[in-house]
Amino acid sequence: QVQLVESGGGSVQAGGSLRLSCVASGYTWKYFCMAWFRQAPGKEREGVAAMFSDGDNTFYADSVRGRFTISQDNAKRTLYLQMTDLKPEDTALYFCAAEPGWVGAALQASKYNNWGQGTQVTVSS
Repeated sequence: QVQLVESGGGSVQAGGSLRLSCVASGYTWKYFCMAWFRQAPGKEREGVAAMFSDGDNTFYADSVRGRFTISQDNAKRTLYLQMTDLKPEDTALYFCAAEPGWVGAALQASKYNNWGQGTQVTVSS
């Protein structure tokens, strides 16, 4: 049973920074994709950033490119999302997701079967 546990959310003012973490356990995959998604009230879940376990392929939504950075520590089985220059429109519940093997369209929520419970990020103006 794969478990994903997010942490690091909180409330910040616009222009601030946060780092989200996602600790993964219970998997034996050699090659996999992990991603961050977010969902604001009344909106669909949106892919934010994704990367494969070999670190060679990373993907970002246009809305966060240049402000957010996805990274991983495979030894710690932890995925990170460094968020800088946060904007009120970044306010959402942020989820970690994981899927073994190659994931085409890595920012599509439907490609993932393993999800964390989410961590709330609130950005005030």
